[in-house]
Amino acid sequence: MSNIGLIIEEKAADIGNFLVGRLLPFREKRAVGPFVFIDHMGPSELKDYQNLDVPPHPHIGLSTLTYLLEGSIFHRDSIGSALEIKPGAVNWMTAGKGVVHSERTPEYLRHSDKRLHGFQIWVGLPKHLEQSEPTFHHIEADEIPVWEEDGIQYKLIAGEAFGKTSPVPVHSKLFFIEIKTKEAKKISIGKDLYGEAAMYVLDGTVTTEGNSYGSKQLMIAKDTKLCEFDMSENGTVYLFGGEPFDEERFIFWNFVNSDKEIIDQAKVNWNDQNHDAFPLVPGDEQEYVPLPKAILNRK
Repeated sequence: MSNIGLIIEEKAADIGNFLVGRLLPFREKRAVGPFVFIDHMGPSELKDYQNLDVPPHPHIGLSTLTYLLEGSIFHRDSIGSALEIKPGAVNWMTAGKGVVHSERTPEYLRHSDKRLHGFQIWVGLPKHLEQSEPTFHHIEADEIPVWEEDGIQYKLIAGEAFGKTSPVPVHSKLFFIEIKTKEAKKISIGKDLYGEAAMYVLDGTVTTEGNSYGSKQLMIAKDTKLCEFDMSENGTVYLFGGEPFDEERFIFWNFVNSDKEIIDQAKVNWNDQNHDAFPLVPGDEQEYVPLPKAILNRK
């Protein structure tokens, strides 16, 4: 019996002024462990007149993880954070009861040709932290655990696995792992994983149980402990998952919570531009992403 429970094809979605490939949520699988939303950005070639510009927008009840493979994004938020994220580093912002942030091309790149490629991920919060104060952490690339075994390169971007722990301050038991190969290799890591698990093929081909899967495909395992597959040469895959929450997480626009009433209040607060609930972003106060009208009255 196949261990692949579901195969999700990457589907296009808009962010800023270019397309990303949306992996989660999917109608048949709303979350994998605590991961509730995953966008694969690019790779995009941006001309000297094209820039990423995502104006201030709100979040509640989640942590956002930004991980770039190429390019640069300047992050600002209502906590007062203002910094550039570069490839290999991790931005980890926990919204809690409410945060606002913007994501833009840094000023020094706005008139140059550039590339942008990476992941933007939402991780649900444990119920007792859904109304916590917002926080922000930036972890540099050289702080992330990287090691090699039998010609296979592993990187533990977030969480815990393989007896190692990433410095990203996550709030539940999870893993986000990069695996790279130069030569074709067999990977058998089920004993090191837990909870639910999914694998995204970025480069190369993955073969498991006689079936091959190429790039832009997300595979969700029926049994994490049976995670074994063959990677082609010059392959790159990402594994993510962990222990799921007991309670369902609801997603409406940029809001995640186990309580729909809290989400409904967040809709009203953002629509009314209640700056007590959602403070302005220092250095980026002139515009914001309006609440879609279809979202305001959606239950």
